[in-house]
Amino acid sequence: MTEAVSSPKLDIEVMRAAADQATGLLRTLSNPDRLLLLCQLSQGEKSVGELEALLGILQPTLSQQLGVLRQEDVVSTRRAGKQIFYTVKDPKVVVILNQLYSIFCGGRHDR
Repeated sequence: MTEAVSSPKLDIEVMRAAADQATGLLRTLSNPDRLLLLCQLSQGEKSVGELEALLGILQPTLSQQLGVLRQEDVVSTRRAGKQIFYTVKDPKVVVILNQLYSIFCGGRHDR
């Protein structure tokens, strides 16, 4: 008989807190406009005007979705005169976006 290898006991409260964080982030990413915005921002800082031109998202929707991303602390802003520039604040978001890109866009054209 082989002896069972004991694994360290997982703290369910730590796991629950991590699951809550992950769920919140996934909820934020689950909107197509926000996902597209974050994909563009993962490539570097962009102004509101640049995002509007790149994505074709009209100003009211763009402002609303950028507001959600700010509220969820996923992006940060920088003001230069009248322009506001956005960047991805949370590095975990870039990791997730890279994986999503690899799975859904990574050279496959049959999806």
